[in-house]
Amino acid sequence: MFPLKDSTILKMNKFPDLKKPSHLLATLFGVGKLPYGPGTWGSLVTLIIWYLSNEVIQKSILVLVIIVFSSIFICYLATKDIEEKDHKSIVIDEFAGMWLALFMIPELAAAGLTFLLFRIFDIFKPFPISYVDNNVKNGFGVVLDDLIAGLAAGLLTIFLYTFL
Repeated sequence: MFPLKDSTILKMNKFPDLKKPSHLLATLFGVGKLPYGPGTWGSLVTLIIWYLSNEVIQKSILVLVIIVFSSIFICYLATKDIEEKDHKSIVIDEFAGMWLALFMIPELAAAGLTFLLFRIFDIFKPFPISYVDNNVKNGFGVVLDDLIAGLAAGLLTIFLYTFL
């Protein structure tokens, strides 16, 4: 067998390297390496962290902005040398999208429904989520489709709580 000369392919085979801080953070300290739906695991970890946080943290726009921008930056760093930008083990994007959805909900009791709706939007990717997922191939795009899924989940949760 001939040795591979493409360093990108070699790096893909070694992704994620949890010794690299950007990979460690992008996988939420290895949560993204869990089998059977790493995005769901990442979303569940987000729900637990959000639930254990106090209300000031949960409803802080500053915390939300820091999470979103740091997620984009971490995804940029983690994916700059690999071909597949939205690797399944990268779950910090689910963290940002799920946190946005939870940020919007009217009450704590809505968190379970928000989790379920976020996973539905993130897995099935209706338009415009699918468009972003298929066409924006960089650190911003990795996070943006999950932010749109989070926005949709949060708005639908608000709608359901308001009108049902």
